[in-house]
Amino acid sequence: MDQWREYDELQLTPVLRGALAAFREHGYHGASVRDIASRVGVTVPGLYYHHRNKEAMLAALIDISIHAVVERVRLAMAAAGDDLRTQLANTIEAVVLHMTYHADFAFLDPEFRFLKEETSHSYAEARRAVERRIADLLAVGVETGVFTAEIPDGTARALVGMCQSVAFWYRSDGPKSPREIAREYAAIALSIVDHELDSPRLKI
Repeated sequence: MDQWREYDELQLTPVLRGALAAFREHGYHGASVRDIASRVGVTVPGLYYHHRNKEAMLAALIDISIHAVVERVRLAMAAAGDDLRTQLANTIEAVVLHMTYHADFAFLDPEFRFLKEETSHSYAEARRAVERRIADLLAVGVETGVFTAEIPDGTARALVGMCQSVAFWYRSDGPKSPREIAREYAAIALSIVDHELDSPRLKI
């Protein structure tokens, strides 16, 4: 199996692990610094020694998550070689695998809106980098007659949004595995840009 399809837990400090659990359980606004400190087993001042406030904890978690996606997408596209269809399929698969295997992180993406502009810059740039990769891929595909996408930028944003939505309904005890879901979404993405779905590699 390709390296980009292999998933382990993302490495977190005890403070960020506690913050992630609190945000997942109560939402960003519902989680208190006192609750996070209690989960970690430190005092509130001790917590602030590591992160200046709750927003900084959220920013750190979101930053870890989005940069993990960027790296997975890079590896997935490289593994596809020069084939544009496989590059797109691998890219969508990589994003969806992150949304399932790392659903706790992916669930934080909407909380991005609570970050101040200077804090959110890294996340916004990384997300745009993923969208640009897909948009550039679609543009090349249109030029070479492989894809049909009249608005590559808009299509790229729609595809990323489609993938991100998986985190809101995916359940680890559900009927389909992350791999099966990722393959389905890759096929959906290809169907949106008029790819023939009877390709042996992409049949689901």
